Amino acid sequence: ALKDASQKNNRDQVDIIIALGMAKEGFDWIWCEHALTIGYRASLTEIVQIIGRATRDAPGKTRARFTNLIAEPDAAAEIVTEAVNDTLKAIAASLLMEQVLAPRFEFKPKNPGNTATPGFDYGEGGYDPNRTNIGFNEQTGQFQIEIKGLAEPKSKEAERICREDLNEVIAAFVQDKTAIERGLFDEELVPEELTVVRMGKIIKDRYPELDDADQEAVRQHAVAALNLTQQAKKIVLGGDDQPSANTALIDGVRKFTMDVRELDIDLIDRINPFGEAYAILAKTMSEESLKQVAAVIGAKRVNLTPDEARELAKRALKFKQERGRLPSITSPDAWEKRMAEGVAFLARMKAEAARG
Repeated sequence: ALKDASQKNNRDQVDIIIALGMAKEGFDWIWCEHALTIGYRASLTEIVQIIGRATRDAPGKTRARFTNLIAEPDAAAEIVTEAVNDTLKAIAASLLMEQVLAPRFEFKPKNPGNTATPGFDYGEGGYDPNRTNIGFNEQTGQFQIEIKGLAEPKSKEAERICREDLNEVIAAFVQDKTAIERGLFDEELVPEELTVVRMGKIIKDRYPELDDADQEAVRQHAVAALNLTQQAKKIVLGGDDQPSANTALIDGVRKFTMDVRELDIDLIDRINPFGEAYAILAKTMSEESLKQVAAVIGAKRVNLTPDEARELAKRALKFKQERGRLPSITSPDAWEKRMAEGVAFLARMKAEAARG
């Protein structure tokens, strides 16, 4: 039917198309309203292409829908480890799909001299210089979000990454096996171990040419984009109000940021990026399957690696510079305690090396 040019504008000519690796770039059926994918996609480009098939404008089409089917691991299967890996990959693909569909973010550090930007709506009462503000530009679909303590990129390349490549950074993070395994199933996880340490390592490996300050700026922007999207989804799925189908994520972002009196980077770093994904898994998978997955992942968990300990020690040094003391291993704050554990781990390594 698609090859029949005379039927191009006939909405009722075709109801469903099954495509095996073909409905990507160059495939054009404007009436497509629901893209259903089976299995995972590791490529961000491929995910964007699939989404693009359903976002073509067409008369009478008011919304597009995307579904990623994830196979539930069979607790009795002999190859359960392989099934778990496929499940994690599919979850990563779903997170990527959500990120691609998220609103465009422009993050700004909260400074005393900040003023309203023309074209942005800051809600009832307008721009408030005494708090962190969120503005929305309806014409461009862009959010402008002020974040207290946010690091600004200094170099042109870091600015470009924060402006154009955050989804690529997030793609690397959500597909990182250690990050997604711990984020979903480590009950003792301190979120900063992912948002600060793991994301920091990924950015260092990906952009070694950036200096430490720019790497930190990229890290903060990527974590903010990912966590704000996930918190928006949480609000959209859990709220009583029914948001507009076309602005659900936008409404969710606005509500989350409005509910937080002072949006700061430390608060954002304390959010587990995979928390909402686990909540959805827990609702859709059987309890036995969840236990099986957690057991497989828990069996290979390493408490701390030397690289992670070094990164924690660097953060501990920054902590000391800011507060005049080293982190305490007995602190009630989980992140401070984890930094202290990193310092202690390195001290033990050094002592063991000295003993030979």
